[in-house]
Amino acid sequence: MKHVGYILGVICLLLCVTACHYRTSLSSRGDGNTTDSVAAVVSERPYALNSNFRVTADTLWLHQLPLLDSIPVREGDELVVAEITARKEMEGDSVWVKVARDQETIGWVPEHQLLSHIVPVDPISRCIHLFSNSHALPFFLVLAVFFLCFVYRALRRKQIKLIWLNDIDSVFPITLSWLMAAAATLYNSMQHFVPETWERYYYDPSLNPFDLPFVLGLFVLCVFLIVLLGVALLDDLFHQTTMEVAFFYLLGLASCCIFLYIFFTYLWIYLAYLAFIAYSVWCVRRLRKANSYPYACGACGAKMRSKGICPHCGALNE
Repeated sequence: MKHVGYILGVICLLLCVTACHYRTSLSSRGDGNTTDSVAAVVSERPYALNSNFRVTADTLWLHQLPLLDSIPVREGDELVVAEITARKEMEGDSVWVKVARDQETIGWVPEHQLLSHIVPVDPISRCIHLFSNSHALPFFLVLAVFFLCFVYRALRRKQIKLIWLNDIDSVFPITLSWLMAAAATLYNSMQHFVPETWERYYYDPSLNPFDLPFVLGLFVLCVFLIVLLGVALLDDLFHQTTMEVAFFYLLGLASCCIFLYIFFTYLWIYLAYLAFIAYSVWCVRRLRKANSYPYACGACGAKMRSKGICPHCGALNE
């Protein structure tokens, strides 16, 4: 009943979160005064006219007509898209974008150069940009801290709680790891089959999974469930273990989740599908055994899978 209450609470929170969403207006795409060819170029772009970007490069040069003079914008400056055009005479840089920082700082820049040196000002897009460019560093940092703690606790010969090996009495850790693998597999699928879907989401994000393409909506839904189940896991964990054991367990769980995300993201897509099916079967088997506690400790009343030493209080049960 305890876990049922958690699940019902997660569903209610999910409905509340997805009831409202943020959506950048797309009504500015195209202009009645432009030609059909220019309108087609604008409609094909993953961003829209009047989109706001923040410069991430140290210096980005804006060219002024007739492309002889140029003016710089610096890192942190915000730009707005004023015009998009196709220049057939420019080989390799056929699409140019006119951006403006203020009324005096306006100029043209090749699209590929612009997109590689800016990030949308939307907080969702900035989070995606930050995670996409720095997810490997947190993985190695968390992994290093995890192994240092592992050695420390091994030296002190204390009981170690660890997902997959000596897990806590909860369905949330395995479910959370499965959701991470599912999100990584969905992201890998989008990058392989429909990369333009993710690109458009990057420039035009939404928090409502039901207002997005099916695959992208599933990915956003997985992210919501990961956050909500993570909160439920924290509550369950700190009711079962001490602060020291909980801290070490969370480090191990974070390492496993980051490993799963990187593994399923960079694996060849069809092999990722096979690995995800195998991991799903293993998770289902573990969840079926999660409530198989035929014994209870005679000293503290904690649930036990077999007779012997209680993992909670250390009492001997025969």
